[in-house]
Amino acid sequence: MARLTDIDIAQAATLQPIVQIAAKLDLRAEDLLHYGPHIAKLSEQAVRKSQAKPDGKLILVTAISPTPAGEGKTTTTIGLADALNQSLAVAGRRAMVCMREPSLGPVFGLKGGATGGGYSQVLPMEDINLHFTGDFHAISSANNLLAALIDNHIYQGNALNIDPDSITWRRCMDMNDRALRDLVIKTQYKDRLSNEFKPCSRQSGFDITVASEVMAVFCLAKSLGDLQQRLANIQIGLNKQQEPILASDLQAEGAMTALLKNAFQPTLVQTLAQTPALVHGGPFANIAHGCNSVVATQAALKLADYVVTEAGFGADLGAEKFIDIKCRKAGLKPSLAVLVATVRALKFHGGVALPDLNQENLSALKVGMANLEKHLSNLQQHFNLPVLVAINHFDSDSDAEVAMLQAEVASLGSLAVVCTHWANGAAGASDLAAAVLALTDTNAECAFKLLYPDTMPLADKITTIAQRIYGASHVEFSPKAQASLAILEKQYGHFPVCIAKTQYSFSANPSLRGAPTGHVLRVRELRLSRGAEFVVAICGDIMTMPGLPKQPASMCIGVNQAGSISGLS
Repeated sequence: MARLTDIDIAQAATLQPIVQIAAKLDLRAEDLLHYGPHIAKLSEQAVRKSQAKPDGKLILVTAISPTPAGEGKTTTTIGLADALNQSLAVAGRRAMVCMREPSLGPVFGLKGGATGGGYSQVLPMEDINLHFTGDFHAISSANNLLAALIDNHIYQGNALNIDPDSITWRRCMDMNDRALRDLVIKTQYKDRLSNEFKPCSRQSGFDITVASEVMAVFCLAKSLGDLQQRLANIQIGLNKQQEPILASDLQAEGAMTALLKNAFQPTLVQTLAQTPALVHGGPFANIAHGCNSVVATQAALKLADYVVTEAGFGADLGAEKFIDIKCRKAGLKPSLAVLVATVRALKFHGGVALPDLNQENLSALKVGMANLEKHLSNLQQHFNLPVLVAINHFDSDSDAEVAMLQAEVASLGSLAVVCTHWANGAAGASDLAAAVLALTDTNAECAFKLLYPDTMPLADKITTIAQRIYGASHVEFSPKAQASLAILEKQYGHFPVCIAKTQYSFSANPSLRGAPTGHVLRVRELRLSRGAEFVVAICGDIMTMPGLPKQPASMCIGVNQAGSISGLS
């Protein structure tokens, strides 16, 4: 009998009305802004009235370095939340999940959707994976409004004396389209002396929406007022005197905030097991900071006793940025981390080719364990977090391989729990939930710490991440990056750094599997995200506008005459 696909399982599910899901969080119908029967945004009053409650415990789900074999981090996040919710219900406590919205880039590209899989999914998966509540469209519109205002200002006479060659603000769209990476914008400007229009051109391009600074601002802002101030602080370029030009100089922040007002409210949905889920915001973790919105996480911590959240890609990217950017800015303190791994992925890191991963290979698994060990030690030593390892089980995993993996993890001072939530839903993550409860309920608050202080110079922050987290020997800055460092350090040296690199390796070379050491992290350029309040270091061949693969996932997606979507994954 053929195994059901994710979308088959999702479409066969019976969803509860969203008012019933909200009631589990002590929210009433008037606390919701409805987007149909199964999706609603939390009103400002709902978020505000929960502020007096104490915070619940925050559980961070992260993973080993991603591979083509798949790790199942989002699926584990959802399965764990479902299992916790069922375990806690006996004591009158509750858990919920808090995660990012999917981007259309990977939905139609290589990775597919981001709503989990099997019997650990958030629903309705078709809506969440596609247009959802239109938040990403609002973010794209706000980004592109600012771009239009810049070019219009120059066209209308350029009263701010903007230097067109200094403009760093790019347009964006939520789609993978490599043809838009580099463009020449041809326009006109009115000469203030002759009052005649003259041709003007400059190099620019598009970023994918999840790489836009507007997305980063959206996900780090704590209130509408904070959102508007951060938008105002965005630097778009320089004037002819080399002084910063901000979005506020163009009086753009008010209209940008208006476009984002409704999108800014966290969105409530449910899992297959009817666990409440907030799905909100979605910066990429390799080219941005990779976490759902601060407002959603803070709201969830007031509404539930346990909040399970995830950070994008491997722990070297998602977890590091979750801690050093999001937790730093929002004052969040995770109680523990769950590190997701699979036997298949570890064998891939041990050198096994993709077609051979289903065959038992203890020697390759032993070699590939280096990747898990590095992530585990990073979380334990550099961030002082208790860590549990979740083994996302596949049918091809042999008993000997699972036993070896558990023994290796035990030797590293942690516990590896076998999980079957993809096939069995909450029941498949019950052992993991029990381990989480045992670790958080019996231990005092962990001595969680950041990797570096605000006062450390930018170059040292980058070097600290490269050497301690990635295992690099040193960092090399291009001449362009060195010039930027000298300028940025004077005013923004206190900002955290967001390193943009490949997700597939600790290094900036995606082909280096396992846990390579002694490699060099080469920083190509630095970008100031003044509104988001961090500095982005672009490394290797990372692109802020990805391209589609030879056979995009979009080729498998369709709609039948009844309106049912097929092919989403």
